[in-house]
Order: sequence, then structure tokens, then C-alpha cells
Amino acid sequence: MADHQIVCTECGGVNRIPDGKDATHAKCGKCKAALFSGHPADLGGAQFEKQVAKNSVPVLVDVWAPWCGPCRSMAPAYEQAAQQLEPGMRVIKLNSDDNQQIAGRMGIRGIPSLILYSGGREVARTSGAMPAGQIVQWARSHL
Repeated sequence: MADHQIVCTECGGVNRIPDGKDATHAKCGKCKAALFSGHPADLGGAQFEKQVAKNSVPVLVDVWAPWCGPCRSMAPAYEQAAQQLEPGMRVIKLNSDDNQQIAGRMGIRGIPSLILYSGGREVARTSGAMPAGQIVQWARSHL
């Protein structure tokens, strides 16, 4: 098996994690931040693009906006899901208000939207708020 490439959510550094090594407590070789915190990182712009393109683990994205009631109500569930899914999956958020070009390019029609990427490609998408268990089940069922 090949080593995993994990992109740091703090500095964007690409880290190599040997296959079979538990990445739960791994730290970035560049900035020393934890590679996985169990919390979704709210990213945009080049950082978002790099997460999707360079991570060898799947990337789950919650596209949301601060004014969206269902988005705000799903936030704690998404946080709980991140604790269950990491480090086998990168869990991030994308504020569609702050990143309108990216959201437009992704074809976002409604929020909250969950998009799952693997190998830099979209593999699944769904819209609407979900509880944590359903988020975890949905994400894992598409890999």
C-alpha cells in the first residue's frame, strides 16, 4: 500500500503518513499543528482547493452559510460526525457566502449540501440537514 498524503488545514503543507500508521495524533511537519482535530475546518479559496486535490483520504465538505437556519442547526451534528470520521476522512466546511465562485463552480443549488470527494473527484452529493449518525452512514456508504 502507498503512503497517505494529508494536507494540513492550518498551513496547507502536504504531509506523508506511512500506510498503517494511526494518523489520529499526527502533526504537520511544517507548522506542527495537529493534522486531525476532530473538528471540521472552515476553509475557502486555495486552501479548500488544495484539500480536495491533494489529500489521499476522502474529503467531506459541508457547504453552508451563516444566515441558513438548517445549516446552523446541523453544525453540531457535523461536528460530531467529524469526530467519528477523522482521520480516515478529512472533514471541512465551505462558507458559500464567502466563497461564491467556488460554490458556483460546484453547482450548489441548496444548503446545507454535503459533497464527498475521493481522489480529487466528487463521488456523492446530498442536500438537507441530517443528524450525525446519518452523516457518518451516508459518507461511509459512498466509499
